[in-house]
Amino acid sequence: MNNNRKESRKKLMAFTPVYELLHKKLIGYIGDLTLKGVMVIGENPIEVDRNFTLGIEFPEGAVGASTTRIVMPSRAAWCRNDDSPQYFNIGFEFLEVSPENIKVIDAVLVRYQFRTVSTLSDLEF
Repeated sequence: MNNNRKESRKKLMAFTPVYELLHKKLIGYIGDLTLKGVMVIGENPIEVDRNFTLGIEFPEGAVGASTTRIVMPSRAAWCRNDDSPQYFNIGFEFLEVSPENIKVIDAVLVRYQFRTVSTLSDLEF
């Protein structure tokens, strides 16, 4: 596996749902997050290299402001079986990150990240 990750992943402690907004469908929940992308743990596989508009619903008050949802144009970069056979790990690359979304993601990472080293740091988008 290639070790070209430019940003370390941050695992989140809160259950954070991720939706595909076009069809208003729950994809799954955040496994880890960076400013470049997100890994979602879901029950269904996703077509790789397909573009999505993701809606990420953060917990109320997670960012110290009224924003609890961000909308992120994204590309499904990879999809793999999880350790548990009924789940899939899905890597999404963010295609555009607005300055406002950067602030929200930064605030969420500071508030909710695990304080341990990620074992997924060798995965890339």
